Amino acid sequence: MIDIKLLRENPDAVRASQRARGADESVVDQILELDATRRSSLGEFEKVRAEQKQVSKSVGAAMGALNKAKKSGDDAEVARLQVDADKAREDATALSTRVKELEATADEAGAKFDELMRTVPNVVLDGVPAGGEDDFVTVKTVGEPVQFDFEPKDHLEIGEKVGAIDMERGTKVSGSRFYFLKGVGARLELALLQMALDQAIENGFTPMITPTLVRPETMQGTGFDVKHDAEIYRVQEEDDLYLVGTSEVALAGYHANEIIDVTEPVRYAGWSSCYRREAGSYGKDTRGIIRVHQFNKVEMFTYCKVEDAEAEHAKMLAWEEEMLAKCELSYRVIDTAAGDLGTSAARKFDCEAWVPTQGTYRELTSTSNCTTFQARRLNIRERTDGATRSVATLNGTLATTRWLVAILETHQQADGSVRVPEALRKYMGGLEVLPVIA
Repeated sequence: MIDIKLLRENPDAVRASQRARGADESVVDQILELDATRRSSLGEFEKVRAEQKQVSKSVGAAMGALNKAKKSGDDAEVARLQVDADKAREDATALSTRVKELEATADEAGAKFDELMRTVPNVVLDGVPAGGEDDFVTVKTVGEPVQFDFEPKDHLEIGEKVGAIDMERGTKVSGSRFYFLKGVGARLELALLQMALDQAIENGFTPMITPTLVRPETMQGTGFDVKHDAEIYRVQEEDDLYLVGTSEVALAGYHANEIIDVTEPVRYAGWSSCYRREAGSYGKDTRGIIRVHQFNKVEMFTYCKVEDAEAEHAKMLAWEEEMLAKCELSYRVIDTAAGDLGTSAARKFDCEAWVPTQGTYRELTSTSNCTTFQARRLNIRERTDGATRSVATLNGTLATTRWLVAILETHQQADGSVRVPEALRKYMGGLEVLPVIA
């Protein structure tokens, strides 16, 4: 979640972020009001509770004096002390009731405060474009869109010709948006992912095979709304587990409730299958493997100091571009607009590769700087001088199944075969061309 100190001291910055995202600005004032109520109630609660403790001691003293007077047989003194004892008990009862009322008020305000705080997305960084999906800014374009002296085929037709993709049987077995990668298709994906993992290891990442089922608190902590996000698959209620759409979720939860050393960035590369319902994409990209329910991915994830996050983000983008260059793809890098950022991201760069038969760029990979947003939710901290503070987290995709779309289309040849990018050949036993078999 966002830093409450930032919201208290600079609410206009949070309002501006909400405005840039096209989100509700009024939530800022609602949170500040609840925060004031909660803090006031807690202050009064502590004051009255201290008073209650003093009165409780006076009750004990009054009862002790009363019992002593009773033993002495001094009726007048007993009567006087009885009045004192009754008054002390009444005061104690009244204060006890007041303490409970103040505690309930503080708890209610605190619960509403926490609930509202979790609805506020990360505060966007300076320079992020305002607006929605179409308001991105192109940072750079690398390479020229490939030109053919023949009519290019789309990735599915190519994939069927070289025996790489079988959508028909995927649908038969599991339903729409499922597929089989087979033969050279399976080998090509494994080659791509292995190349990504090798590159990650060379740059200091620890390879991880991550769980694909996580608890709700891990999903929520990463920034996904398990109650309202229609993209998430949930396993039946008695298990209360969720299928991840990215290994970022498991890697973010890996150090939950820990204090870690980020003197140097802590980097993990997660290899996993990923699952998305694609609930909001009815009728979109129904052909081929551009938008599917299950895919594989190698994901970079970094924990680092807040001061190092911007530089780490630039490195992640460079590593993604290195992978695109190895696959010999033309692409552009875009600075994603605020309204198209996920809840956790304060800034995100997408790399979009040219897809010849669509005549446009399509997203293959992205990298996000989540600042301290996820770490606050998951309670991941570092030690500072005599205290602790939240770390920053970042993520970025090095390779995923969708890359096959651009690779197959970009490197297709007139006869329907596909030239294998040189960097991938050693991962495919030296294979230089995916031959036509159908």
